[in-house]
Amino acid sequence: MGLTKAERLEKIKEQARFMSDFDSLFGCSLLAGVDEAGRGPLAGPVFAAAVILPEGCVIEGVNDSKKLSEKRREELFDIITGNAVAWAVALEDEKVIDEINIRNATYKAMNKAVDALSVRPEYVIIDGDAVKDMTVPHTCVIKGDAKSLSIAAASILAKVSRDRYLKELDKKYPEYQFAKHKGYGTKLHYEMIEKYGVSPVHRRSFLKKIIGDE
Repeated sequence: MGLTKAERLEKIKEQARFMSDFDSLFGCSLLAGVDEAGRGPLAGPVFAAAVILPEGCVIEGVNDSKKLSEKRREELFDIITGNAVAWAVALEDEKVIDEINIRNATYKAMNKAVDALSVRPEYVIIDGDAVKDMTVPHTCVIKGDAKSLSIAAASILAKVSRDRYLKELDKKYPEYQFAKHKGYGTKLHYEMIEKYGVSPVHRRSFLKKIIGDE
């Protein structure tokens, strides 16, 4: 038998408190969470976000962006940005990704997001197992978007920002239907590439099986 509505709401509250408590372990009032969105797609930029939430902040429903519906992410985007001490989103486009590879482009976007914060954090926690060139004291947290409220909030800002960007690309390149697949390697996307070729916003380094090493 499934959970009742009251039980589901209580579980959401417990998760929010747990994630807020995790952030409090770092013992600083200006803690920034950092996460990315869009490492895997075949087209468009990789995005990163950095968020500083008020100390002790609890926002119910915040979780790893992949576990939330698009509608819920959009709702939480406004709640997070409305409550944040500071927040910023940065990107590195497909040309940079092709030039320096997706891992380094992701690190670059993360650093840009932290540098763009209007308030300098005392400490930064980053989803994943590595980062390069971060000048602020920091820690990488594996599966941090399921543990930290700040990282989960950053994951939502990055994901929503990237999805909005891909919807704009859809208007510019409607034949590829970016609004549907957001640039990921779905069956539909590969069919559109086969039909229309590679667009200027595709990551050529991700499509070598199709276009070769040109």
